[in-house]
Amino acid sequence: MPSDDLDPTTDAALVRAARLGDEDAFGEIVDRHGPGMLRYARRLVGGSDADAAEAVQEAFISAWRGLETFRGESSLRTWLFRLVHRRAVDLNRHRRPTPIDDELLSRMVHEADDNPLQDVLDGELLEALQQALDELPWNQRAVWLLREVEGLGYDEIAQALGTTVGSVRGQLHRGRRQLAERMARWR
Repeated sequence: MPSDDLDPTTDAALVRAARLGDEDAFGEIVDRHGPGMLRYARRLVGGSDADAAEAVQEAFISAWRGLETFRGESSLRTWLFRLVHRRAVDLNRHRRPTPIDDELLSRMVHEADDNPLQDVLDGELLEALQQALDELPWNQRAVWLLREVEGLGYDEIAQALGTTVGSVRGQLHRGRRQLAERMARWR
């Protein structure tokens, strides 16, 4: 079995190749991590495809230019999420946030089987959840999305957001508590 360092498909091998100017290797990095980054950016900037694409594009430009600064202390994925988070924060400072798209919320609720009453209730639940998420403070929303939607661990979230694990735990706890309070009617 080959070592991870020698396997040309590992992130570390792709980073080494991209540092040497291999655009195909960087393209593989984009293909591998771009969809998750776009999902995260779209939700963080309020569902705007254009804003999310801009944040991801700027993050990848920063990554290409800054590959030499990537020391591997965190995973490549974590570093890329940190870059896209910074770009999304910049966009958020200049633009008014809009609600999270229904696609995210619809995946959280199972569709009813030809039950009109259930369809109405599901729609109301999605609307309430969207409103509750929109009301979360920026950091709580970011932590909640990275943990609950993207599945990152506490250490990865802390690295991606440039904070401590304790802060991540606190933000997530407060975010979950606020969502639970706002969604109490739906229990």
